[in-house]
Order: sequence, then C-alpha cells, then structure tokens
Amino acid sequence: METGGYRQQNINSRKDPNKPVVSIITVVYNSEALLEKTILSLSHQSYTNIEFIIIDGGSKDRTLEIIKSHNQSIAYWISEPDKGLYFAMNKGIEAATGDYIWFINSGDEIYQPLTLETIIASSNNEDVLYGNAMIIDEDSHEIGLRRLRPPLQLNKKSMQMGMIVCHQAIIVKRPLAPLYETKYKLAADYNWVVSILSKTTSVFNTHEILCKYMDNGFSKNNITKAIKERFGIMVRNFGFLTTIFNHIVISIKFFRFLFLNRRF
Repeated sequence: METGGYRQQNINSRKDPNKPVVSIITVVYNSEALLEKTILSLSHQSYTNIEFIIIDGGSKDRTLEIIKSHNQSIAYWISEPDKGLYFAMNKGIEAATGDYIWFINSGDEIYQPLTLETIIASSNNEDVLYGNAMIIDEDSHEIGLRRLRPPLQLNKKSMQMGMIVCHQAIIVKRPLAPLYETKYKLAADYNWVVSILSKTTSVFNTHEILCKYMDNGFSKNNITKAIKERFGIMVRNFGFLTTIFNHIVISIKFFRFLFLNRRF
C-alpha cells in the first residue's frame, strides 16, 4: 500500500471559509492513457475549494507514476489492491472530508473551467446538485448530450425510468451520501442515487452541463446483468407492477430512439 497527497502535510482544502468544499473522487485501475486528462481538468477549475481524492486499485501500469507526478494537486491518494469498483468508491467516501461529494471517473472531465464555480454560486446549499452530461470519446471529442436527459425536478420518482441522471452529473452533500451496497456488482450507483433521493427534497437543477462523460463504462459492458440488478432495485423501491409498466415504456422509447437515429 502507498499513500500520498498534500493532506498528509496538514494542508487544508478550504481556501475560502465561506464556500463549501467539494470532495471530487476518482476511482482508477490501470488507466495510464486516461487519468492525466481527468487530473488536469480538476486542476484547471476556477473554484478553489476542491478536495481531490484518488483511489487506485493497485495499478500495474504507469497510473501510480502519473498520480505521484501530480501529488501537490491531490489532497489524498491511496494505491492498494481492492475488491472491486464499489469497494473502491466506498473508500473514497470514507476518505472524503468535504461538504459535497462528486464522483468523476478516470477519463471523464469537468465540463469547463468555470463549471464548479458557476453551480456553487447559483445554488443555495441544497443537498443535491445535478445537471447534464456531454458524452465524449477517448480523445475527448464531443459526441453529444446523453440520451437520457435530466428532469426539470429530480426526485425519487424520476428514477423509475432508470438512471435518468448521469452518475458523474450529480453532486451530493457528504453526510447524506451512504456507502454503496457492494452486493450489487453493476447497479450500485443506481441504488445509491435512489437511496439519496429517498432522504431529501432539497434538490437543485443547475441547468448546466457538469461533465464530459466517456461512455464505455463497466455497466455498459455488462448491460444484461446490469439491467437485472437494476430491475430488482426498482421492484424493491417502486413495486413489481410499476416496474414492469415502466420497462415497457423505457423499451418503447429506446426503440423509437434507435429508429429515429438510424442511418439510411
């Protein structure tokens, strides 16, 4: 195990005592080709009350070397083998000390240098801040906004239609954020958001694009298993019949989207 970051030198992340600290957590494993652009995206933010945390699963490539080269920009990092994605994300939550938590994956970026400053200035200490996500490829070229657009007012009921808000486009008060349920291997992020929205009505739509999201994630590569897990979570929270009906609606919308966007 190796650890580092400026927090170990007793340097505080709260540069402005009148503004909240946002703990931005990046979980990474063998991502030497993608991690640095994520680190640079955070370091270019005009908002200064950022606590950047990296949880590395004991990478075998140059990932740890890249982390160490940015040691003074990272509040805390740890590199050691773990039991998987959601175990690592839980380590990030436990390491965070900020007022808010925001997960940004390796390869993802905050949308613009002014993004965080803009949304903090326009919000009013709500429990949850959310917005849209721009899909990018591995070279950071923009593909377009995510097909599932965030609702005007996000609440638990909104989640009946699936992961209606990109996980990287939601920022949550740290005391409100539970640990991920690691019994779920692919849909723990969906369960996490539902759990949070079950506990609060203090939710703010930023009407901003929050992140550049590289859409080749773990769940997408295991889509069938992810749908099964999510279905069980939906039944538990919304009931069996409601979940069946909503999946019919989701399927109709999906196939309509494919038809309207097919290439002739």
